[in-house]
Amino acid sequence: MKHPATPQANRLHIALFGRTNSGKSSLVNALTGQDVALVSDKPGTTTDPVTKAMEIFGIGACTFIDTPGFDDTSELGEKRIERTIKAMDRADIALMLCQPDMTEEMHWLEQLRQKKIPTILILNKADIRSNTDEDVALIKEKAGEQPIVVSALLNEGIEEIRNAITAKLPEDYDAQSITRNLVTEGDLVLLVMPQDIQAPKGRLILPQVQTMRELLDKRCLVMSCTTDQLAPTLRAMTYPPKLIITDSQVFNTVYDMKPAESMLTSFSVLFAAYKGDIDYYVESAPVIGQLAEESKVLIAEACTHVPLNEDIGRVKLPRLLRQKIGEKLTIDITAGNDFPKDLSGYDLVIQCGACMFNRKHVLSRIEQAKQQQIPMTNYGIALAYLGSILDKIEY
Repeated sequence: MKHPATPQANRLHIALFGRTNSGKSSLVNALTGQDVALVSDKPGTTTDPVTKAMEIFGIGACTFIDTPGFDDTSELGEKRIERTIKAMDRADIALMLCQPDMTEEMHWLEQLRQKKIPTILILNKADIRSNTDEDVALIKEKAGEQPIVVSALLNEGIEEIRNAITAKLPEDYDAQSITRNLVTEGDLVLLVMPQDIQAPKGRLILPQVQTMRELLDKRCLVMSCTTDQLAPTLRAMTYPPKLIITDSQVFNTVYDMKPAESMLTSFSVLFAAYKGDIDYYVESAPVIGQLAEESKVLIAEACTHVPLNEDIGRVKLPRLLRQKIGEKLTIDITAGNDFPKDLSGYDLVIQCGACMFNRKHVLSRIEQAKQQQIPMTNYGIALAYLGSILDKIEY
């Protein structure tokens, strides 16, 4: 089981889908054992997806996503439904609360199945149903599988749901590794960590923290320094590090100074494989060399922070792209969950390291790009290509 402080992006995301007032919020409360979701008899109470991070025995660190009802016909219903659809992109597992007629549910169930999201069917409010067996049979006939019968009010069937979630855990759940097989126990690893405006005094950015923790768990020997202290740090070592991990923005500086026998990568490149499809990112990178001034590039950030001076996604990367391609190159920037459904107007998408997104969310974006035949890479891979060292780094 993961530690309670597991970052949100590393948790199993479990989304609940169902009609308005079907008992999704009550079920979240029953599953978590806390009153974390607003419960009301008034339809449309849940207006935005509500998330709750929990530790559940047998499942580990997870995040429940309580979505608005997908049959909402109110004035804000369309926007609520859009947010429910977006929640699918984050869902590792779905809980679908069903009504016996399945008139609304089948459309959404097909979407979940198309996205290959493991889905558990649930018949809630068993305490007030007069023909539960008949209702179960109707759902099974239409959906092809039997629902779990639950009464969130009486806390009945909750353990069965937890067991079903455990049984449907993705095969690679909890098996992803940031540093993969690049290092093993006893290897010396040097982290070059610039402390700039994006990592204010007293703080490290999340990828640095997570990478360092994993290396310590692997029983590696870990040293760290800032870019300006790289040379004296290397001189202080009795032997060269097996791997050097740096910020992508100083790739070339570190490459020029590193020992020949030391492998080099960056936090962003590591997260490209940890959170996304590294092969597609690398395959797409050469498209940068084919761009022209009339081309259009989308830069997608996971964070929604206020833009900073020398921000990598909003300032540095656009500057480097325009220096290579031309000042008239069109570059659009999105942040957070904002991501266009139609990517056909773009010649390339560049995704950030996505430390704030779970893997499923990033893979959903990559799949969208692939289906529309749009090349997609990430910050670290793009910077390595622009620095002409993509073939010299580890990924």
